[in-house]
Formats: sequence, structure tokens, C-alpha cells
Amino acid sequence: MASNGFAMLSILVLSSLLASSIRSEEATKEFVLTLDHSNFTDTINKHDFIVVEFYAPWCGHCKSLAPEYEKAAAELSSQSPPIFLAKIDASEESNKGIANEYKIQGFPTIKILRNGGKSVQDYNGPREAPGIVTYVKKQSGPASAEIKSADVAGEVIGEKNVVAVGVFPKLSGEEFDSFVALAEKLRADYDFAHTLDAKLLPRGDSSVAGPVVRLFKPFDELFVDSKDFNGEALEKFVKESSIPLVTVFDKDPSNHPYVAKFFDSPATKVMMFVNFTGETAESLKSKFREIATSYKGQDLAFLVGDAENSQGALQYFGLEESQVPLIIIQTPDSKKYLKANVVVDQIESWMKDFKDGKVAAHKKSQPIPAENNEPVKVVVAESLDDMVFNSGKNVLIEFYAPWCGHCQKLAPILDEVALSFQNDPSVIVAKLDATANDIPSDTFDVKGFPTIYFRSADGKVVLYDGSRTKEDFISFVEKNKPVSHREESSTTVRSGEHKTEESAAKDEL
Repeated sequence: MASNGFAMLSILVLSSLLASSIRSEEATKEFVLTLDHSNFTDTINKHDFIVVEFYAPWCGHCKSLAPEYEKAAAELSSQSPPIFLAKIDASEESNKGIANEYKIQGFPTIKILRNGGKSVQDYNGPREAPGIVTYVKKQSGPASAEIKSADVAGEVIGEKNVVAVGVFPKLSGEEFDSFVALAEKLRADYDFAHTLDAKLLPRGDSSVAGPVVRLFKPFDELFVDSKDFNGEALEKFVKESSIPLVTVFDKDPSNHPYVAKFFDSPATKVMMFVNFTGETAESLKSKFREIATSYKGQDLAFLVGDAENSQGALQYFGLEESQVPLIIIQTPDSKKYLKANVVVDQIESWMKDFKDGKVAAHKKSQPIPAENNEPVKVVVAESLDDMVFNSGKNVLIEFYAPWCGHCQKLAPILDEVALSFQNDPSVIVAKLDATANDIPSDTFDVKGFPTIYFRSADGKVVLYDGSRTKEDFISFVEKNKPVSHREESSTTVRSGEHKTEESAAKDEL
């Protein structure tokens, strides 16, 4: 009897230990798949849909994302069928080929890969677990949801959503295919739906049979229709109609998605920054909206920002709060036009002058340094022409950010390179703070730091993509200098060597 009691106790103890072990395993199990160069391709090929985070272990934003990403992965793995989230250390040397293939330029970068990696889409969703789950589930479904009832229409369209709804007499044909193709292309940033019955929709002509695209929005005219199914025209319609006539940039989070779309727009951007609590704020905003209405359809996008909540934007454009209220215009070629301390009566005439080409471009620039005696010369936007384009010199120029760790590591190496060329008057080694100065984007494509270019004396511009060693930089400069300058350089070096030997002989005497 006693032995049976001990047997039962043993079973209970073992059961408890086993349950505890299972709970411990569940608690420590990682749901995010860890990828590297050895398993990346095979893993991606196996999945029709997978989300991949490209991260670096030292990245603060990556560390903040990690627990949220793991929670989301745990929940998504229980879906039927399961949805997988993965990660790869893109800073690891052996994984850099993959990072380059996917054009990773910052961390964390999240990509959605479909059809075994044949289709790649940027992840533009939230960074907290519930938001990640909702966004990923939506992205894993069809690009356009079918509306079959008024209830479904209410859920999809709602009162605060921007949704492009295609109305079709049949779910096939050229127009339907064009609509679905656009939905697939823009699904990361826009919501799409389709229906066979316009009567199910909450607003607009219910008798229309289609094909027509009706874009619903919670601002301005609440809905707008288009019957142009040409791919480019349809895309332009969806993008332009999804932005308010005047986007508001303030602390209200419901406005933030429209601000993001505004800055992603290819249109010329007209932005007014004003203190929303100031005495003239309402009259300025009213006049600005009037101007926006008068220029509608002319490839201009308008935004009004509360200066108090737009400090980042002011800093980006190199503007001071003392210049508020102000209007700044940025064209697609990145040129900027500024009207500082604007008053209501000046807005209309200044906009007309801008349209007529009578306003000079504004350049964000640090002051030209009074002294520039260090081996690596400081270039700012205002001195770029004189020191780089019109100097007749061969210029190796680094575009950097003061906070960039890689730039800080590179600084002493560039000092050594500059010292190596100190006897060659045809070469300048320079640096430009790309966060505080405008850069001509048609010449220099700067998307990360450091970015290094060489502009030869005869105007050739070459991106440097070699190793960051003194020897490689010197070799790169010598290789890309004009032939005549190479000959001058070797003569200078030989002359320098001769003088050195001569002076050494004198010292011995």
C-alpha cells in the first residue's frame, strides 16, 4: 500500500517537473526565425510570405523592436496557416552580400518577401506587437478586399479610413486587372477594395455600374471618382486624392499618416510653418488654404505645420524659429525657395512670383569657416562651387553626419590621406556635413553615411566603394586623376624626394 502511495507521489512529482519543463521551454522558445548567409535563400524560397528584419546588434532601435517583434512572431505563428517573422544580422560581414542585394541602408529595415522572394515590399507598419500583427495579417491577404455587403463596406471604409474602392460590372477585364495590379503595387501604404454593387457603398452615386474607382476619405470632399484606368493615371489619382488639400502637421496622431504621404509625394511641396496659438495663425491658415484651392491640379502639395511641433522639419530645412511664420517650397529636384516672416498680404503675390520663376533658390548652408587650415578641408553648401566644382582641383569629398560612428572612425584615416597629398597642389581632401548643408542630388547621391565621392579636375564624378584604408584611398585618387595631373604629381613627388635627400646631406655636413 505504502509502495503504491510512493509510486503515485513519484508520478505526481514527475508530472509536475515535466509540466514545469514544458512551460520553461515555451517561455524560452524563440518564434522569430534567425537567418544568416547559410540558410537565408533556402528559408525564403520555402515561403510564399515571410517578413524579414535586417538589424544590427548595436542598433538602439533594433533593441527596442526586438521584444515587440518576438511577441508578434509568437502570435502570428499560431495563425492558420502560420505566418513567419525572421531576422538577419545585416552588419555581420558574412551577411553583407544579402544586405547589399536588398539595398539595406539603415537599421532596422523590415521587408515583406512574397513568392519565394520574387516580390519584395517595404514594411511600413507599426513597431509595436499588436500593430505588427494587424499590419502583417492584412498584408498576407489579398491586396484588394471584396465588398459583398453593406456591413463589410462599413468595416472596410469606416469614417476615418482612406480607401480606394473599384466598382466593376464583372471581376475581370482590363480595368479590373489594372486596378488589382495597382492594389498589389501600393498595398504597403494604401487600402484597396472592390465590389460589383455601388449600392453597398456609403457615399456617392449608387446607380453607377462601373468601371469606376471611388476614393473615400475623411477630409475635404469625402469621396472622389475616377474612370481613368491607365496605370500611371490611376496611381497618380490614388496618391494625390489620398492627401488633404492642405495637410496639417501638428501633435494630433490622426494627422501623422497624411504627413508621411505628403512627404512621399513626388509633387512640389509648399509648406507654411506658423505658431498655431499666435494672433495671426487663423488668418494665415485661411489664406494659405485659399491659395491651395486656386493651385489645385498643378502638381503642388500644401502643408501647414505648427512650428512648436515641427522642430524636426525646421531643423531639416536649416531654418530658425525667428523666421516663423514662413513658407518654404521644395521642388522634385530638391531646390528650395523661402519666404521668411511672411504676412497674409504677401502670400498670394509671392506664390505668383515663384510660379513665374522670379524667386531665387534658398540654400541650406553652414557659415563658410573663417579658417580652414586642417588637412581635411571643410566644405559647406555656400563654398561647394568654389572648392569642388570650380576649383580646378581633384577633390575627394566625404559626406558625413556628426553622429555617425563610421564617420568618426574614418576621420583619422582621411587626415592621413590628406597629409599624403600635402605636396600635391592638384588634390584636395574635404568633408561636408550632409545634415547641415544642401547637396546637389543630381551630382551626389547621398543616402547613408559616410558617402565618399571623387570629382576630378576635368569634371568626372566617381563614387568611392573601396576599402576604407589610407592606401586604397590614395590609389583611388591617383587612378581617377586626369593623366596630366598624374604626371605633375609624380614630378612633384620626385622633386620632394630630391629636396629631402639634399637637406639630409646638409644636416650631415
